[in-house]
Amino acid sequence: MNRPATLAIVWAGMLGASLSLAAQDLVITNARILDGNGGVIADGSVVVEDGRIAAIAAGDADGPEGALVVDAQGRTLMPGFIDAHRHIITGPSGPWLENQAADRMREFLEAGFTSVQSGGGDPAAQVELQRRIEVGEIEGPRIVTAVFTQLAAPAPGGGGGGRGGDPARTDTARPGFRPTDAAPRIPEDEVRAFVRNQVEAGIDAIKAVILVTPGGPEAETLAIVVDETERLDVRSITHATSVQDTVAAVEAGTHVLMHTPHTDLMDLETARMVAESGIPMVSTLGVFTPTFAEDNQAIRAATGFDNEPRFRDLLPYPENAEPWYSAGQGGINARLFWNAGGVYAFGTDTTYLPRDTLQQELTALNVVFSRQDIVQILTKNAAAAIGRGDDLGTLEVGKLADLVLVDGNPLAELSDLLNVVLVIRDGRIVVDRM
Repeated sequence: MNRPATLAIVWAGMLGASLSLAAQDLVITNARILDGNGGVIADGSVVVEDGRIAAIAAGDADGPEGALVVDAQGRTLMPGFIDAHRHIITGPSGPWLENQAADRMREFLEAGFTSVQSGGGDPAAQVELQRRIEVGEIEGPRIVTAVFTQLAAPAPGGGGGGRGGDPARTDTARPGFRPTDAAPRIPEDEVRAFVRNQVEAGIDAIKAVILVTPGGPEAETLAIVVDETERLDVRSITHATSVQDTVAAVEAGTHVLMHTPHTDLMDLETARMVAESGIPMVSTLGVFTPTFAEDNQAIRAATGFDNEPRFRDLLPYPENAEPWYSAGQGGINARLFWNAGGVYAFGTDTTYLPRDTLQQELTALNVVFSRQDIVQILTKNAAAAIGRGDDLGTLEVGKLADLVLVDGNPLAELSDLLNVVLVIRDGRIVVDRM
């Protein structure tokens, strides 16, 4: 066994230097290991070499000469957290990149997130943020970029963006508010050119919002988007909030379903069909779960102590029943999808402090999922949803060393996932509260 060293030694060597992207050789011992596949080692070790997991063992393990030995002291070691749907850049992108990016990315790491998939936004700013992180100009999670594309021109009698205000409050996909006329078609060559141009600019995924209109082109256009993304070796992700739209997205072959259907309920046959497609579905259940000042730093900062329920936009929770229905129907559909064997993944669809949104989404998930389920949703399944399941999401030899150490045992107390003390990304310690 290598001689134990303190983490302070590592950081002392970095003082005054620019951010280093070099991986560290590490041996993490005396840890409860949750591997993301459902496996648990009560007292084990993980060896990291050259940025990847080199060994996992019960008890102690030897690492390479000179490796830093970290005594986890019985804490829980698990794969890095992944948010598969997050709105990252808020406000004008130029000032945000210069004045906020470093702090906002640090907040993700401190909450345990080592990978984050964008839900859309300024494509150039996303690519620039991704570049700054990957070359070490700022410290942050792995960023997967995404940009919106339209599936139809605005439809007479309704559109896909909501009825004013936060679209989650007033989703036009809900029964009674759906468009009643076919939307105009966008020419195929324009659709393909848009996808091609975005990919050439460095975008990782093309996101579409599908709202099927009677006799409209949305499903056919989405199939064109999917075909073009596959030709260019990127992914299609589709915002679908009703059962009808989810089925259409599955039939079009999208690679990821963004959101759980929450405007109506799936029957068992539909749940099986969607699950058997193998397409990951990203949760975002917490959008419809009220949040409170005691759990949300943004509300505290804006209003002081406020015991009234707040919506995702941090305004008072709507008094109309639609969002409450969504809170219930989303959870039911999530469980039906899971029971049918679906790949259900973690995502928040939020903009505020990552630790707060983690807590809010965990609260919603815990209504219908076990703690062991949620560990898999947050890690292995979320990795599949961002297209990185081969490298991320589970603790397995050969995978990238994205690791989180939490104080406590999330299988006994889910909120222990909030007690992050050590974060490793690509084999490099990026957060140290030891």
